[in-house]
Amino acid sequence: MKPKIPSQSFGSINVRAPLATEGARIGLLGGSFNPPHAGHNLISEMALKQLNLDQVWWLVSPGNPIKSHDNLLDLSNRIEQAGDVAHNKHIKITAFEAALPTNYTAQTVKFLKRRYGGVRFVWLMGADNLVGFHHWQQWQDIFMTLPIAVFDRPDYHLTAMASPAAHKFSAYKIPQTEAKTLAYKRAPAWVYLTHKLSSLSSTQLRKQK
Repeated sequence: MKPKIPSQSFGSINVRAPLATEGARIGLLGGSFNPPHAGHNLISEMALKQLNLDQVWWLVSPGNPIKSHDNLLDLSNRIEQAGDVAHNKHIKITAFEAALPTNYTAQTVKFLKRRYGGVRFVWLMGADNLVGFHHWQQWQDIFMTLPIAVFDRPDYHLTAMASPAAHKFSAYKIPQTEAKTLAYKRAPAWVYLTHKLSSLSSTQLRKQK
């Protein structure tokens, strides 16, 4: 397990992250994107609309620390494929995590909060990730650092809502009718969004090859 990086060192690191104006509302969609697909694009489009965001950043990770890297495509290939999938000008493809001294989400979030003090970030994830969210390093810190939007996935609604993370922060869940205010909420705050569902997953696409 990698050592924790002191949060005070974040923000001063020379990392080429995207430009963001103060007050901007930006959704963060992290993952390996191995490969990126229409489901990622669908979540991003819905986030822009339902959460009233200015941008969505795809954080293409050098590699998920809790998954095997045996079938992981090169980062440059995944970046190129992501650009082919994401056609909305408000979706930005990034790979700055590769330049950070960690590949854990909790530390990426700390870096972004320090680098962009005036930006309103929202973490975006599918319901399948909420099911196992309690296995992520410092997962409770992520909930306490920025608002979270969870997007429904086929066959995951019941297990997601019964997950340890959902139970732990059940008191901070806001109704979907208030989703457009999420970026302005003080963490912890989260919303579960139902929408047009996509059964696509990167794992399924890799198996089809």
